[in-house]
Amino acid sequence: MAEREANEGLSRLLREADWTYGQLAAGINRAGSEAGVSVRADKSNVSKWLTGTTPVQKVRLLVLEALSRRLGRQVTYAEAGLPGPKGEEAVPGTVEGLVDLGRADMDPARRSVLGAGLYSIALTIPGWPDVVERAEAVKKGRGLRIGFGEVDMVVQMTEKVSEIDDQYGGRTARPLAATFMVNTVAPYLRAEAPEDVRKAMLSAASDLCYLTGYMAVDEGLHGLAQSYYLKALELAGGSEDHLTYCTTLRGMSVQAVDLGHGQDALRLADAAATASPKAGPRMLAFLKGQQAHAAAQDGNRTAALRFIRDAEVAMERAESRGKPLGSYDPAALNYHVAQVRYELGDTHGSIEALQESNRVRFSVYRRGNVRMRALLAERQLEVGHLEEAVKTWHEALDDYPLVRSGRADQRVANMRRMIRPHLRHHGAAALFERVQHMRPAI
Repeated sequence: MAEREANEGLSRLLREADWTYGQLAAGINRAGSEAGVSVRADKSNVSKWLTGTTPVQKVRLLVLEALSRRLGRQVTYAEAGLPGPKGEEAVPGTVEGLVDLGRADMDPARRSVLGAGLYSIALTIPGWPDVVERAEAVKKGRGLRIGFGEVDMVVQMTEKVSEIDDQYGGRTARPLAATFMVNTVAPYLRAEAPEDVRKAMLSAASDLCYLTGYMAVDEGLHGLAQSYYLKALELAGGSEDHLTYCTTLRGMSVQAVDLGHGQDALRLADAAATASPKAGPRMLAFLKGQQAHAAAQDGNRTAALRFIRDAEVAMERAESRGKPLGSYDPAALNYHVAQVRYELGDTHGSIEALQESNRVRFSVYRRGNVRMRALLAERQLEVGHLEEAVKTWHEALDDYPLVRSGRADQRVANMRRMIRPHLRHHGAAALFERVQHMRPAI
């Protein structure tokens, strides 16, 4: 039997990362937990890999992601001394990649594969000049010819899907979006069209891609969400749509901060703010609020407080001009105030801001109401207000059966775990009994 060769590449990376075997294993387990991949690495596994044993493919991906996060750059298979996956193909073009992504997302049999996709902290985010150049290939169409009527149909369909998402969650709405993207939008992107129509269609497709990525985040499919977000950036570049480009970067920042990657979240939020030309007051509040949350999680108190003040001032200006639905609103701003206060150690202040956010949130945002009420209850319990927490959790459960959302499911799972030590309290016991009969909507 041939003697295995030591993995010098992995050994070098471990030294560069200044990690022990156990720390690498912990990083792998965390990345796996985020992606829903069942893995329990320990230092003995790392020792075997360093002596030449090759981990299975799903673990190899986690090794690369853990090291990329630690080093702040993309680590490749070759650099880590690991074989890449078999049958890798060239990166497809914008429309071809969109079709491949949507088809995989449409297929229920692919659910486990999509769920195994990893959130990558070292993902290369294309700048504005890059995405403008990258989408040039979309210009040439053949056969089908479209006009602004088709563009308007895509815009309206995206709005309808967004409404369904707000009411019933991403697990309900995302399959509709993926099917529409493959069967209708992709052929439109290949169609003949005047230049202004072509750009408008690219912009509409970019909005749909962003929304679909957001819904993938809602289901906890973070690698899939990043893929959709990257396509949204490409399409925004082809249409010269700065607004969707910046909105997508901000969405990527929200994803990162929710996963606890504060530094990466701040980088993305800053990029969104920098790329936004002549932002109006509502857009400015939208961007500054996210910068504030990311900065607070990253430990930069001064920047976080400055950004949240800027967001509040911008929102005051925006509200004086009217209150459109489907945009950044006072409820969203109060959520950011709550998160900044919480990250900076003011839990009581965070509760006050969440209460105000819940008070002014529109009822059409059912999925958001479930999540935010549950978050408020968690923090009420954290400061010892058990009865208030129980009441708030009951309010969250009123809407929960109608929502198919991975993030809402996680909040309810948190509820079960957090209320269990308090079952001697009559109200807590009644809440626990109620939630025991509830299961995530399939």
